[in-house]
Amino acid sequence: MNEFELIQRLTRSLPTNKSVVVGPGDDCAVLDFGLPDRLLLFKTDAVVEGIHFAPGTPAEKIGHKALGRCLSDIAAMAGTPAAALVTLALPRNFEPEFVEGIYSGMNALARRHDVAIAGGETTTNPERMLISIALLGSAPRGKSVLRSGAEVGDAIFVTGELGGSLAGKHLEFEPRLVEARWLAQNFSIHAMLDVSDGLAGDLPHILKASRVGAQLNSPAIPISREARRAAKAESSTKTPLLAALRDGEDFELLFTVASKDAVPLLDAWKAQFPNLELSCIGKITDGEGITIRDKEGVRPLSAHGYEHFS
Repeated sequence: MNEFELIQRLTRSLPTNKSVVVGPGDDCAVLDFGLPDRLLLFKTDAVVEGIHFAPGTPAEKIGHKALGRCLSDIAAMAGTPAAALVTLALPRNFEPEFVEGIYSGMNALARRHDVAIAGGETTTNPERMLISIALLGSAPRGKSVLRSGAEVGDAIFVTGELGGSLAGKHLEFEPRLVEARWLAQNFSIHAMLDVSDGLAGDLPHILKASRVGAQLNSPAIPISREARRAAKAESSTKTPLLAALRDGEDFELLFTVASKDAVPLLDAWKAQFPNLELSCIGKITDGEGITIRDKEGVRPLSAHGYEHFS
C-alpha cells in the first residue's frame, strides 16, 4: 500500500463539521470561521531524519526546510501564512545547541514572511529526529486556489526549474508565497499546487481533482543545471528529463490558466519577476492520464513521482 492509497483509506470516513470548506485532498484544509472577508488555511507537515534530511545536515537548513514545506503549501492556495506550532521529537542524546540552530533557521524564514512561531510541543523519539509543524494562514474569500478547477484547453505553467533538488535546493528553497498571491490577484488561476513529489507525481493530483487529462511538451519542461550535471555524472539511464519529472522537492508552483491568458500572463510575469523563470509546459486535455510530446511524437507518460511506502 503506497502513501496515497493509505490516505484514501484513512480519510473516507473522517468526521467533519460546518467549518470545513475543503477537507483532505488539497494542499491545505480550508475553514470558514465566519470572518467576513477571509477563509482560514490549515496545514501540517513533518520532516524526518534520514528521509527528508541526512544526518549531518546543518541545523539551520533543517529548520528552514521544516517550515518552508508548510509555507509552500500555503503558497499553493495563494494564501498568506500567519502562525505556526512546532512539535519536536528528539533522541535522548540530542545536543541543545543543534536544536537551537534548527530554530534559528526556522525563525529566519518565519520573520521574512511575517509568521509567528506561537509555541509547540517536545517529546522523545529514540531512533531519529522528527519535526512536525502545524501552520495557520488565510486567503481572501473567492481567491484561494484549489486543485480542482482545471479546464480542458487550459495552459499548464510551472515556475523555476525542476530536478536535481538533492544537490541543495531541497534545503534552501524559497516558498513562492509572493508569486502565488500576485498570480491570484492579477489572473484567474484555475488550479494550482506546489511540486513536492515531482512533476509526474503532482500533476496527476490536479487531473484527478479536476477530472481531466494533460499533454506535456517535453522540450518546454525547465530542467535544472543540477539535474543535467547529475545525469552526466551518473552511469545510469536517468536522463535530465526523467530527473525533472521524478525527483521532487522542487517546491515550485504548478498551475493552469485559460489559454487566452497564457501570453498576457507570461508578459506580465517577466516584468514583475524578471529573475524567476516561468514556463508553459503543456495543456489540459479531455479524458484521463498524461501524454508527453517530443520529437518522436506523442506517447503516454510512464514516469511517476516520489511515493512514501512504495
